[in-house]
Order: sequence, then structure tokens, then C-alpha cells
Amino acid sequence: MAPLMGHLFARQSSDFDLSEPLSSFSDEWSAPSNYAFTILLLLGGDVVSRALAQLAGGWYTPVAFSFGWVSYATSAVNSAVGEMKLMPGSDTPCTVINVSSGQSRSNGSWILGRVMRDFEYWMKQDGPEVHKMVTELRDNKFKWDLDQAKAKSSGMAPKKVERPKLAGLVVSFWKVDEMKRSSVGKPGMDILFWSGVVTSIVQLGVAAIPFGVYGDWGYFLVTAAAIILCLLTGCQKQWKREKWACRIFEKGDKPRHYIMTRGNGAQHALIIECNGVGMNLEDLCTGFDNLDSPAISVTTRFAMLGLAVLWVCLLITSSALTDHAWFLIAVGSIGMLQNIFVAGWSRKPESLGLPLIFDGVIGHRKVIETLYKVEERLPNAGQRLAGEFFPAGLRSDEEDKLKGIGEKVKNRKEEHMTENEKLK
Repeated sequence: MAPLMGHLFARQSSDFDLSEPLSSFSDEWSAPSNYAFTILLLLGGDVVSRALAQLAGGWYTPVAFSFGWVSYATSAVNSAVGEMKLMPGSDTPCTVINVSSGQSRSNGSWILGRVMRDFEYWMKQDGPEVHKMVTELRDNKFKWDLDQAKAKSSGMAPKKVERPKLAGLVVSFWKVDEMKRSSVGKPGMDILFWSGVVTSIVQLGVAAIPFGVYGDWGYFLVTAAAIILCLLTGCQKQWKREKWACRIFEKGDKPRHYIMTRGNGAQHALIIECNGVGMNLEDLCTGFDNLDSPAISVTTRFAMLGLAVLWVCLLITSSALTDHAWFLIAVGSIGMLQNIFVAGWSRKPESLGLPLIFDGVIGHRKVIETLYKVEERLPNAGQRLAGEFFPAGLRSDEEDKLKGIGEKVKNRKEEHMTENEKLK
């Protein structure tokens, strides 16, 4: 120890080359080594998985090549072989209730989870009356809170009241669009879809620059091969089987109504009518990965294994490109931005294979008053919502009133049907 300390103290300041680290940093940033790109290829597999879940389901899935593909491809082998699935589960919890039977199921479907998550986005476009109703309820609740604060102040300065973020319950009614029957259970071509097409073209253009300027065709070859591998991964039929793992209604099937909500304390509840068109949402919300015996073909498992091997080969091949690595990093960065955009951006239900049209909205500052109105429009719906929003149960008078409203509506409909039969 003593000789070592003596050696350190004996060294002069001139023995240290302080510029060496700075020179190394400068060299790496001016001409990145092959390790930089290969390491980046192993990052972001989760983003790629979500981007694929958003766009997959058709013969062409435009998820751009990015840094996370090698990581995703290797983990997808475990999903396909071990977990027997490709699609991720729902990232937004919600509950689906059958109005007729009262059966309630927790959602495990990516589709319904994203429909619920993005509701605030698409309802402003497809159902602006819903947004208007929410604004009115919040205004009414704010005024009521102000009045209560003034009443309790007894002549003193009232307590500061903040505008409420939630107020009462808003129930919106939606129908599956019969005019778009052919788009049920199929991916839509919205801005997310076309972003992948444009991004791939831009990536090929960037990769062609060193080919045209320096005659280095390696970057273009790697980029083109990577895009082909991306398309082969996204075109597997297993994506469609998992994404829309449910029965599709046909003409002549009896009308069914489903309630979707995040549960007690939520601002919104959606009632979706499937009248001979649409999907069985009870089947869909079960989620493919929650089935007792999820079926994934042997072909798909071998395909994912083969693609993983090809991605690793591409990773090794790309490590040989050292002269102009910034071009390949630029290609991967552009793809990463597109993947992040696709994975997180909001979409309309139509783009997810569930085309809906607005059919009315009911709301009130008091939840029970909303349920009365809902029951009057659709018998049993108010009672089903009561079980979700009042888990401890209603008061006896409220429960009797809610059931009474439902019985009156049912009797009225039966009388109307009897009169129509007599006229015939």
C-alpha cells in the first residue's frame, strides 16, 4: 500500500493527459462505433409491442423499424411458445355488463380497453352532446358548492371553492353503425396507419444517402431487410384471431345492449347497442389470454422463432457498418418516434374495428337521478348500473322507484305491441 501511495504522489501533473477522455467522447459522437447502434436495437421492446397491438389485424401492419424490434422479437418467442399469445392485455381497466342478463365481466381486451381509455378524445368528435352535458353538470355542481359555502359562512367570507373535476354521472348511448358492417372486426386506416407507410419511405430515403454519396449500400440493405421483417411480424393471422376473439353478430340476431364503465366513481358509462351487427362484447372483454385453452398455431410459433433468429442475424450484420453509423441511428430514431406515436395516440372505435354512432345522452348531478332516466329509456339498464355505482345497495325507496320505472316501461311496450298485432 505504501509503495502505491508513494508512486501516486510522485507523479507530476504533466503525466496526466486530461484531453484523452474529451478526445474519445468527440470521436464517438462524430463517428459512432458499431456498438452504439447494436445496443440501441435492444431498447424499447414494450413500445413495439403496443404499436403492433394498435395496428395489427390485417395483411399489412405499418409499424416502422426502430431500435426496439430485436428486443421485441426475442421476447415474442416466449409469448408465442410459453404464454400462447401475441397480443398484450388491456392497459385500461373497465367493466362490461350485459343489460339483459346482468352478467358483469372485467375487461381483458386491448380493443375495449383503448375504446374506454380514449373516450374523452373520440366522444368530442362523434358525440359533442356528451361533452356539453359534462360541462353543464360541472357548472351546476360548482354553483351548488358555491351556494353551500355561502350558506355555511354565516356572513363571513365563504370558503374558497374549486371547480369540480367530476360531477354526477353521464350515460351516453351508442349504436354499432350498420352502414359500416364490413369494417367490424377489421383495423382502420387512420393517421396512425399512414404514419407507418410514410415513415418507412422516409427511412429508406435516409438509408439511401450513404449509398448515393459514398457508394455504401450496406445501410440501405439493412434498412430494407428490417422493414421486411417488421411486415412479416405484423402480418401473422394470429394477431386478428387474438385481437377480435369473439362472435360477430349477423342480421336476424336479437338486439343486445352492453354497458361499459370504469366503475363506481367514474364520470361516464357507455351503453352500446348491437342490433344484428357488431361484436359480442362479453366474448371480447374476456380477452384471448384469459381463455382456458388459448389456441396458437404451430405455424405461428415457428414463424416467430424464425423471425427472432433473423432479427439477431440482422443485429450482427449491422455491427459491421461503422463508417457512417449516424445514418442508421437516424433511421432507428425516426422509427422510434413513429412507434411511440402509434403506441400512445388516441383512436376512434372505428379504427379498432368497432364503428359506433351517437344515439343520445343522459346525465344529472345526482347519480340516482341519472339511473332513473336511463331505466326509463332502457329497462334494466338503470338497475344494472345501480349495482355498479352503488355496491352497498340502494335505499328501499330508491330501489322500488327504479324497479317501478322499469316495469311501467315494459308494460307500455307490451301494450303497444299488442295494439300493433290487433291492427294487423
